[in-house]
Amino acid sequence: MTTAERLRRDVGKSEEPRIGKGMHMKWTSAKICVLAFVVAMSLSGVSSGQERQDRPWVVYRGGEGPGQGKNIVFVTGDEEYRSEESMPMLAKILATHHGFRCTVLFAINKDSGEIDPITVDNIPGLRTLERADLMVLFTRFRELPDEQMKFIMDYTNSGKPIIALRTATHPFNYAKRKDSPYAKWTWANKEKGFEGGYGRQVLGETWISHFGVHQKESTLAYPAEGAKDHPIVKGVDKIWGPSDVYGLTTLHGDCKPILMGQVLVGMNPNDAPNTNKKPLPVAWTRTYTGESGKPSKIFTTTMGHAGDLKDENFRRVLVNACYWALDMETQIPAKADVTILGEYNPNEIGFGGFKKGLKPADHRLPRSQ
Repeated sequence: MTTAERLRRDVGKSEEPRIGKGMHMKWTSAKICVLAFVVAMSLSGVSSGQERQDRPWVVYRGGEGPGQGKNIVFVTGDEEYRSEESMPMLAKILATHHGFRCTVLFAINKDSGEIDPITVDNIPGLRTLERADLMVLFTRFRELPDEQMKFIMDYTNSGKPIIALRTATHPFNYAKRKDSPYAKWTWANKEKGFEGGYGRQVLGETWISHFGVHQKESTLAYPAEGAKDHPIVKGVDKIWGPSDVYGLTTLHGDCKPILMGQVLVGMNPNDAPNTNKKPLPVAWTRTYTGESGKPSKIFTTTMGHAGDLKDENFRRVLVNACYWALDMETQIPAKADVTILGEYNPNEIGFGGFKKGLKPADHRLPRSQ
């Protein structure tokens, strides 16, 4: 039944007031006006479904599962690692297999309305963070307008949890807009109290270096010492990914390593370890207390190359991390279902290599809206 048909039915069933004839005529006229409006909207092609399809983000309604009633908002926008492909895939898993309602936001070209990671100053839909229970952040060097950035910082200060991937250690760059009230969160900030910007102060570390050789040395990750029984690695064995290990200084605050990353000499899972490079943390947890005074649970991983998410165990780490962040540790399955829905064939990583001409609606699942 279409929206127009439902409204015609509902209006037709409306109870008329049992009063005088004049009022009855007014009520009948009101019904005619409503029906005329509905028909006009239907004929013009403007329906609530069409509006949802055209909005510059995508929503996956939660199915059956422990996550029912919880809202996860993914904030994407990186030029290199194909977060615009990997995060919708992960959101579908969380919604379909685990019941979470997931909203994925994208960097959107202001002229075409298409997904465009090169556009660093526009991520529509950040207001949805006001109703989020969890934010998953995967951005790189964004320079968002103040009215958009405010939603991210309001969420960050709220005490709610955050999961951050790969380039989220250097998510913002206000080098050209130092007058912005959010310039202090720039990744390379040296101001006392804000050193390393958002990445270091909120997540635990900013961008330092490629410790493994980029595109030539891959990563073998495994639970850190003392973390083998952590809920985030439940049902997880070794993880291999084509991402290189990021360099670190010292992790900031109360960070606790969850995964260690061993640099491999090549780009295959069976390649030997580079024994000249010691393992470094590639995932950790911490707490961050912002302006609200309420501590937020944080999970950060420097993995997140689109190829990393082809690894079942890495997807499971991310799903488990969502449960952990939302204080649902006891509901983490023995081996969480991370089966990919549909196809996951991301473009190769690299600047400008994203799939052109796509809009958020192209990532929809049937009946997900």
